[in-house]
Amino acid sequence: MTLIQRTRARAVETLTLDSAHNRNALSAALVGELADALTRAAEDGEVRAIVLTHTGNTFSAGADLRDPPSPDAMAGLLRQIVELPKPVVARVTGHVRAGGLGLLGACDIAAASGAASFAFTEVRIGVAPAVISLPLLPRTDPRALARYYLTGERFVAAEAARIGLLTAAGDDVDEVLAPVLDGLRRSAPQALAETKRLLTAKVLEAFDQDKGELGRLSARLFASADAREGMSAFLERRDPTWAV
Repeated sequence: MTLIQRTRARAVETLTLDSAHNRNALSAALVGELADALTRAAEDGEVRAIVLTHTGNTFSAGADLRDPPSPDAMAGLLRQIVELPKPVVARVTGHVRAGGLGLLGACDIAAASGAASFAFTEVRIGVAPAVISLPLLPRTDPRALARYYLTGERFVAAEAARIGLLTAAGDDVDEVLAPVLDGLRRSAPQALAETKRLLTAKVLEAFDQDKGELGRLSARLFASADAREGMSAFLERRDPTWAV
């Protein structure tokens, strides 16, 4: 089963997360397929930019609890998006949770419709948003992240744009993105690559400095008793034992 659909229009390659059975959760298989699709797009001289979008009402539900990618694989995918010599644009019309927010943080530009919602739900299953912090902490308002990381609250697209998680939000995400994609199509490929390099230098510094520590933190927390209880509670649709 193919988990990533590929289409192209006027030099823009669209990669669509298509794993409806688990709400586009980030399984080891999906992460691997997305990494391969990004590599092919990066190497194709006919591709000017990449749009990352989704089927269904969920962009991504976060890590697949039944088949999660390793911390190294997830960090590798996020770094690949940041380092890719072509702009990567997220197009969101549904819900984004946990690890899915790391994809938004890694993209150069991210836009969403009013139907989208967002939440860092890791603390509610006994873990932390560790690896996804690599692109998020350098790009997102720290006071807002403190609130949403610690509480797991849901927030809307306008708030996501205010705190820097999104570039823009609007009723019709395609209307929001139309001038963005037009601008990318009018830009020289080498100029785009070098400009992106300028913009991502600080983000890549975070990967270089913190990837190992955050990967170890993620692995330790996912192996903890709290995580086992949190994941069981989530899958059984009940409150975890620590909820008061």
